[in-house]
Amino acid sequence: MQRSRFAGELQSEAIRLGESKPEDSGSVSGAMHRAWIDLKSAVTSGDDHAILAECERGEDSAMKEYRDAMEKEELSSPIRQIVSRQFTEVQNAHDRIKQLRDATKTA
Repeated sequence: MQRSRFAGELQSEAIRLGESKPEDSGSVSGAMHRAWIDLKSAVTSGDDHAILAECERGEDSAMKEYRDAMEKEELSSPIRQIVSRQFTEVQNAHDRIKQLRDATKTA
């Protein structure tokens, strides 16, 4: 739900800036599909540690995409602020998932 909200927020800003049809790029859609397949495989294994490790891997990928986006000089200030805020939220989610994953190792 969080990522859907993030996408909607960025799409709304793109429309406000004149983009007529902001959509997910093929590479983003493909990455999301691969992440879903990997997560689905982990979930069907029933191994909590594997599920959380896969979720953490997905968060690592999301953080990389946000870092890459923030390095682009052509981002306008309003977009940069949105991306930066979203990155912080993604980083917080990553850290929480990592804590949960680590807890399953000791349990």
